[in-house]
Amino acid sequence: MRNVIFSLALVSVCPFADAHHGFGSFVMDEEIEVTGTVTDLAFVNPHSWLYLDVAGEDGAVSAFRCEMRSATTLRRSGWSPDMFPLGQQVTITGSPDRNDPAACYVSTVIFDDGSTIDRYGQRTPPVTAGPMPRALRLANGDPNIAGEWGAEQLVMSDPRGVGGSLVPLSQAEGLAERDTTTGPGRNPGVPLIAGDAAQRLFIGGVEMTAAGEAAVAATQGDTNPAMRCEPISIVVDWTYDSPVNRITQTEEMIVLEYGKFDYARTIYLNVSAHPSDLAPSITGHSIGSWENDVLVVDTVGVRAGSLTRGLINSDALHLVERFSLDPDSMQLTREFVAEDPLYYAEPYTGSDVVHPSNVPYQPSPCDDRSLF
Repeated sequence: MRNVIFSLALVSVCPFADAHHGFGSFVMDEEIEVTGTVTDLAFVNPHSWLYLDVAGEDGAVSAFRCEMRSATTLRRSGWSPDMFPLGQQVTITGSPDRNDPAACYVSTVIFDDGSTIDRYGQRTPPVTAGPMPRALRLANGDPNIAGEWGAEQLVMSDPRGVGGSLVPLSQAEGLAERDTTTGPGRNPGVPLIAGDAAQRLFIGGVEMTAAGEAAVAATQGDTNPAMRCEPISIVVDWTYDSPVNRITQTEEMIVLEYGKFDYARTIYLNVSAHPSDLAPSITGHSIGSWENDVLVVDTVGVRAGSLTRGLINSDALHLVERFSLDPDSMQLTREFVAEDPLYYAEPYTGSDVVHPSNVPYQPSPCDDRSLF
């Protein structure tokens, strides 16, 4: 039996149950405080973990681990492994794990010099749109969309991550006090995720056929492959968890690299038809063409699985995306229509926006240590 010294206090918080990845087995209406020395840091996806040696009342030292956000989002927020050198003493306030007495959910980190940072704390300025030193067109006249791109980060309006709602970073300032002083439940004045398209992208929102409903029932709620360190889909992985993606471009093809799970898809610009013998895959087969400076991408051959965190698709999926770049704001907008005659009674539509990234493209490893 491990002896761990910490203080336990009940707090009046009742957070929305699926903020970000979900709170898993953490007891979010309880608060603990843990002080220890850093022994390791797993800067990984889908969650990073901070490991501590914690002294018990009898002086015995026990190993403790505390869960933080994904490496992808921490990097976008200016966090880095050198914040937690081995041997440094830190204090963690957060929530306990109902199944593991030596685990916790990080809400706030207090460093040995007295400085603090909350779970959703931003150490670097958020991405701001602006001109980039780049040619706006290729030699053949096609718009130039090559570069490194990132969606605006979604953060909790309560920066500790124990209450409130998911909001874009640019809208989060000033919301924390409102969300943490209005009592249990999320602040009804703050949307779950700003924008109808963004909300549907995360939680589904399409009428299913009878076959689709049966397929959903068969999943038993397991519709988020990211929690198994697997890609979700070319639709949701483009912006899910605020990754940094990379686009490379020639006159013949465009390659989209997905930083969250380190996979890529090729959009062929010199092909007029999809192969007839496609083997279904996570990326499928994509054909693109430029129409009035809009890149129109037609994709088939996507394997059956999760299209979003809550919406599944069959291998009959037909996806059409339209990418357009605003040269003044440097926002790259994607609109999409997903049709699945087997599972969907209506098209699934949505849109998202990415900006020039404030950090370099750097795929982060996925290591789901929450299963340990």
